[in-house]
Amino acid sequence: MLAYRHAFHAGNHADVLKHLVLVQVLRYMNRKDKPYWLIDTHAGAGGYALHDAAAQKNAEYADGIARLWSRGDAPPAVADYVAQVRAFNPGGALLHYPGSPELAQRLLRPQDRLRLFELHPSDYRLLDAAFGALPGVQVRRADGFAALKSLLPPPERRAVVLLDPSYELKTDYAALRATLADALRRFAVGTYAVWYPLLQRREAHLLPQQLRRLAGTADWIDVRLQVRAGDASGFGLLGSGMFVINPPWTLAATLRQTLPWLSATLAQSAGARFVLDQQAS
Repeated sequence: MLAYRHAFHAGNHADVLKHLVLVQVLRYMNRKDKPYWLIDTHAGAGGYALHDAAAQKNAEYADGIARLWSRGDAPPAVADYVAQVRAFNPGGALLHYPGSPELAQRLLRPQDRLRLFELHPSDYRLLDAAFGALPGVQVRRADGFAALKSLLPPPERRAVVLLDPSYELKTDYAALRATLADALRRFAVGTYAVWYPLLQRREAHLLPQQLRRLAGTADWIDVRLQVRAGDASGFGLLGSGMFVINPPWTLAATLRQTLPWLSATLAQSAGARFVLDQQAS
């Protein structure tokens, strides 16, 4: 249960999609002066050194953030996301990758609140050391799915909840669905951003439709970025998706402008493609 560490995957194509969407959601939330909470249920270590052994093992960032690093033709949303990563690399070279907590901390305002959960003991220690003493931030070693109940609804009645488990255990799929259903009952107007993997596995294939049913009549956006075609082995991450319930009204148009360029830039085979679906009232 505690084997997964995101350091092995930092900056890959899935991080690119997840964090590009997260940056756009937080930009929108910042348009109003009223404070809000960002709750990250699976925060990881917060930031990652790309020269460390874990990141170098498969060098997944080489087919993710590294492909965007020197491009001068990126759409505005991609350029904004890359600028946030550059701020985490003040020397100009791509040496570190910011996790969701680091990106959020850079974009949240003094009146906003950041709540971070991580269960892995090593990653929790790193996360707490980096963020635990910062104003407006709470870091807890806990199962973010279970802990979310105690935070909803937030006092300000504005929140973004990022749910991005590793899905290494099949039970993660059911836990995600149960957590999201409970969260929507407690706080129906929150913005929920769910990351999910594209895998040749039944649970992964069914999840997007299950998320749509959970969303019910709420607005949602489902964006999928597949970077390669599946093969006979049935293994490996083909891409990923972000399912956003109660998304910013600007997000769909931004993604339509962005996805053709991003899909072409991150493609690893002829099977690369993107899908953007939405339900809007």
